[in-house]
Amino acid sequence: MQDNSFKRQCIFNALDGVQDGLSRFSGPSRVALLYAIGPSDPIHVVDPQNLLLGHEPKIKELFLDSDEWRRVPANPSRIDGFKQFHPVKNLDLAGLISYGARSNIIFYQMWFTEHHPDMCSIGPTECWLEHAAWLLAHDLGTASDLYTRTTGYVLRGYATHAVRDFMVDEMNIFLGWDTYIRIYPILDAVLGISETREEGAWPQGELVFVEPHAVKQMAFMIQFPHEGRPLLSNFKHVRKILQAVENSDRRLVSNSQHIVGITNATLPAFNIIADFRRGYGFLNLNGDPVCSFFNGSFHSTTHKAKLVQLEELLLETPLELACSHQLFQIIAALVHSAETEKHGCTLVLDLNPLPIEISGQRLELPLDLRQPPFLELSKSLAKVDGALHIGTDMHLHSFACLLDGRTVHGEDRSRGARYNSALRFSAEHRDIIVIVVSSDRPVSIIKEGVEVSGQCPLKPVARHIASPPNLAAWLAEK
Repeated sequence: MQDNSFKRQCIFNALDGVQDGLSRFSGPSRVALLYAIGPSDPIHVVDPQNLLLGHEPKIKELFLDSDEWRRVPANPSRIDGFKQFHPVKNLDLAGLISYGARSNIIFYQMWFTEHHPDMCSIGPTECWLEHAAWLLAHDLGTASDLYTRTTGYVLRGYATHAVRDFMVDEMNIFLGWDTYIRIYPILDAVLGISETREEGAWPQGELVFVEPHAVKQMAFMIQFPHEGRPLLSNFKHVRKILQAVENSDRRLVSNSQHIVGITNATLPAFNIIADFRRGYGFLNLNGDPVCSFFNGSFHSTTHKAKLVQLEELLLETPLELACSHQLFQIIAALVHSAETEKHGCTLVLDLNPLPIEISGQRLELPLDLRQPPFLELSKSLAKVDGALHIGTDMHLHSFACLLDGRTVHGEDRSRGARYNSALRFSAEHRDIIVIVVSSDRPVSIIKEGVEVSGQCPLKPVARHIASPPNLAAWLAEK
């Protein structure tokens, strides 16, 4: 059995690698681990950034008040070369993604990370945690410093592999093991094409990947002969052909090696779609989003603003629940439109019984934003310099509004006039929420001169972590 310092170092390398990798994939992410080395050992807790805060009662119920977690399935199958490695039941803690396993090396381990509200799918993240569990067990089982140092590097750069592992798992369930489609060439092509401009323009349109055997059953508008099919690996050539499906219901079709043709017909039941949207895009599996891609790598984000803080602020107001929900839907529609159109805008949500006076272009009759035509018009008015002024009556009262005020603490000169004007204006008006949408930054929710949507940097994990406390001691500290 290894000494405690070796075990702590193995845990640190795995934890640090997962946290850094997931923070690049999903935004700032905390990671925690519960583990027991032997069948009779207590559960130990590694939670350097308080990810599990608030879940103590459930954890106590599962691991202190019950011994159910110690029970091993009867007649477990064996994996040659690494003895046993079996997944265990997910704990389903609210707001967290988790993966657990037991093996002959580590009797029990359960990994946790944050379930961000803007994730396309949790599948790749679950695969990430699964790989962390494998590598930690492997490091402790081999007792080699070489593997200990390598684990952190592997988990930091695991994004593409996590996407691939999830897609392969889903493909095997749907098609079985006997298939000719390969995921890595598809992922390489998606990133390569997304980074290839044609006459200065980023790619737009859909590229569909289907199982080679399914090609024969498809209806094509254009189909290329076998000897003349463009290679998928020729990103420049594929990027040129992609122009034929821009802004249409047509799709480019590939068998994961070549471009087969162009179709607007119904797709086979199993399909992978790369949806290019000029500068970013989405990868979908059988109609369900898997991840997005931009800047040459894969990410979990849906590219829609996380408006959780706005929803929470509205719930704290005296507004009726139905009213606050409808108001939230209106704001979300305006924000997502600005994001899609890639223009900045500012929305002033006025919570006063009677809307305050703001310098701007007033309307003789306010627009009822519950009416789809007026909401669509407001999306266009948001492009005009200045802010939209929206009341709790769900009407637009004015647009092109100028926000002024005295300087406040916390201004950020790197954010420009739109952001800093919102800080100043909201500092002088209590019942006002300002939503700032920037074309190149996350959406900011501002109230009383403070950005409530601002993210605090994660506290770094000390490289030489202390001996993890057992669960009873950890609970006693809370």
